[in-house]
Amino acid sequence: MGQRALVYGLAVAGQAAARALLARGYDVMAAGDRAGDGVEVARALGIDFYEQPSPVKLERLMAKADVVVPSPGVPEHHALMAAAANAEVPLRTEIDLAWEWEQARPDGPRPMVAITGTDGKTTTTMMAVAMCEASGRRAVAAGNTDVPLVSALDLDVDVFVVECTSFRLAYISCFAPATAVWLNLAEDHLDWHRSMDTYAAAKARIWERQGSSDVAIGFADDPVVMSYLAAAPARRVTFALEGADYHVANGHLSGPAGSIAPLGAMRRSLPHDITNALAASAATLEAEVATPDGVAAALASFDGVAHRIALVADAGGIAWYDDSKATTPHAAVTAIRAFPSVVLIAGGRNKGLDLAAMAAAPDRMRAVVAIGEAAADIESAFAGSCPVVTAASMDAAVEEAAQLARCGDAVLLSPGCASFDWYQNYGARGDDFARAVRLHLAEATR
Repeated sequence: MGQRALVYGLAVAGQAAARALLARGYDVMAAGDRAGDGVEVARALGIDFYEQPSPVKLERLMAKADVVVPSPGVPEHHALMAAAANAEVPLRTEIDLAWEWEQARPDGPRPMVAITGTDGKTTTTMMAVAMCEASGRRAVAAGNTDVPLVSALDLDVDVFVVECTSFRLAYISCFAPATAVWLNLAEDHLDWHRSMDTYAAAKARIWERQGSSDVAIGFADDPVVMSYLAAAPARRVTFALEGADYHVANGHLSGPAGSIAPLGAMRRSLPHDITNALAASAATLEAEVATPDGVAAALASFDGVAHRIALVADAGGIAWYDDSKATTPHAAVTAIRAFPSVVLIAGGRNKGLDLAAMAAAPDRMRAVVAIGEAAADIESAFAGSCPVVTAASMDAAVEEAAQLARCGDAVLLSPGCASFDWYQNYGARGDDFARAVRLHLAEATR
C-alpha cells in the first residue's frame, strides 16, 4: 500500500496537490472547514472528503495519514496543525512537494527562482518571467498564481519563477531554490500567523535550506530582511536604489557587471517599480536564466500588473489609479509616496493591522475618502493630517474624490485593507473602481 496523504482544503492549490499526489501513487483523502466545499471536487477525484472534522475526527484522520498537505488558507493556529504535531505527521505545502518531485525528474531539475515579500511579489515575479522570455527561455509564474507549482511541473518550460507566500513557506522541509529573493517585510497576515515573529520566520525559510553555491538576494533598505540575510547559508546579494550590489547609477539600473538598462527605457519608473526591477534583474542574472540584453528588453516593454497602481484614466489634469491590490498599510504608503499630491480612497475589511501607519506621508495627502467596514479607522488614522470624508459605495467614493482633487493630483484607490466587506476579491474592487471612474468622467463631459 502506498503512502496516504490528507489534503486539507480543496480550493485551487488543494485541488492541484490532490491531483498531483494521486498521479504519483498516493492514497489521498481530503477534508475542509466549510460544509459543501470540496465535496464535488472530491467526488470527481474519487477520494473521500470529510466536512468540518471535529478534533476527535482529526485525530482519527491523522492516524491514517503519512503526510498532511494544508492549503494556503489554513492558518498556523488551526486545529489541524496541533493534531498533526501531536500525531507526529509531517506537514508539506505544494511548493515543497513540487520541489522534491522536480529533483527526481529523469532529465534533471529545471531552474527555480523563488520570490517572497510582503509587497511586490507578483510584479517582481512577472518581471522575472518577462526577462527570462526576452532572453529566449520559456518561463512560468507559479506558486501563488493561477498555476500552483505542482501543476507547473507538467508544463514544457525551462524556468520556474515561484511566487512564495509565507503560507506556502511555513511548512517546507526540502524546498531549496538555487536563487531566492526576499523583497521586504511589513505587518500583514496576522489573521493567519500567530505573530510577526512567526510571519518573519516563515519568510526566512526561503533561504534556510540553500547551500553555499546558491544565491540569497535581499533588500538592503529593510533591516529585518538584512538581519536574516546575514545568517543565510548561500552567497548573499543585495538590491536597493543605492548602496547595494544591484542599484541605480548614472540613470541606469546597474549590477556587479555594470549597467543593465537605462531608467528612461522603462515603461514605468516609480520608486517601487525601480526596486522591483532591480530585484528581478538580480534574480534572473544571478540565476543565469536571463541575459543583460533580455533584462533590458523586458523592462522596456513591461506594463505592470493589473490593480497595482494601474492608470485608469487621466482627464482634466487629474490621474486616476487602481491600486486595489494594496491590502496592507505598507503597500498603500508605497503607492502614496509615488505621487506628490494624492486624494486617497482607502478602507475595506481590516486584517487586524495598524491603519495609522497609512498616514506616514502627510505632506503628500490632499484628502482621504474612507470606505467600507474600516472607514472609521481610516478616518482616525488621517485625523489632523488632511480632510477626510466617508462614502457608502464606490460610486460615491469616486464622486467625493473628484470634488476634492485639484489639477495635478492623483486619485488613488489604495485601500490598505482587504476587499471582502463589499467585494469577492481585490480584482473585483479594482474593476468596480475603474467602472465608477469611467462613468463619472463620461457624465462630466455631457
